[in-house]
Amino acid sequence: MQQFVNLTLNGLSQGAIYAAFALALVLIWRSTRVINFAQGAMAMFTTYLALMLIESGQSYWVGFAAALVGGLVLGAAVERVVIRPVEGGPELNAVIVTLGLFIAIQALAAILFGSSYESFPAPFDLRGFRIGETTVAFTPFSAFVVVAVLVVMLALVALFRFTDLGLRMRASAFSQEVSRLLGVRVGRMLTLGWAFAAVVGSLAGLLIAGGSLIHPAYMEPVIVFGFVAAVLGGLDSPGGAVVGGLVMGLVLSFVSGYLGSELVTLAALAILVGVLLVRPQGLFSHAAERKV
Repeated sequence: MQQFVNLTLNGLSQGAIYAAFALALVLIWRSTRVINFAQGAMAMFTTYLALMLIESGQSYWVGFAAALVGGLVLGAAVERVVIRPVEGGPELNAVIVTLGLFIAIQALAAILFGSSYESFPAPFDLRGFRIGETTVAFTPFSAFVVVAVLVVMLALVALFRFTDLGLRMRASAFSQEVSRLLGVRVGRMLTLGWAFAAVVGSLAGLLIAGGSLIHPAYMEPVIVFGFVAAVLGGLDSPGGAVVGGLVMGLVLSFVSGYLGSELVTLAALAILVGVLLVRPQGLFSHAAERKV
């Protein structure tokens, strides 16, 4: 019973991290209709910026804020400089560009920061809560991760449902020509979509790094699991991204605890294939395909 409780709590905390990355993918998809596979590399780069500030004597929260601001600037710059030239062509072009960007950013980080493992601090205690005489596998930092992910989810829901900005961003993603005729500044909306998504991605990178070791490739497993979580929940649904992330965390935690850690990646692949076969639009996506 104790093992089951610990695996469940560990799965929830890990699932919240996958959910944070899935939210970044959902945001970029809803605002630009592009899957950004460079999101993880961009998050890793801003996490290193935070680490540099912390190691120079600044507080964790200064580095935290700097990473988010860095993500905002990096996301906008990537859209303007790298993605904008291919936006008028087939959608696959932008996806291929993000894959190349992923490799380029990861290589640049290895050159600038080195490939060795470095410890990243956590703002809260990493010791599990005590319930009576038992210590459970859920820490104050885990609680911070869950709360941060829920706040981001609610913010995204509010953005797309209750604000004119969110409506303009979604309109620009679905039909740029019609949006321009209606007076929407499509280029600015696409830039904002990339910038906001990079901020959420940077948050995910910070949450993943907290209390652990980082290196230029530390985001790679999270990219895979976060993408599966986004597909599972539905790329159009922030709430689905959170649910998908939590489900992924729980399933992978149980697989690792009861069957062996070597089967974790295979389990993620099985979930992805199952979703694509049974409900390819995701569990919580209600967007219908428009036929012209």
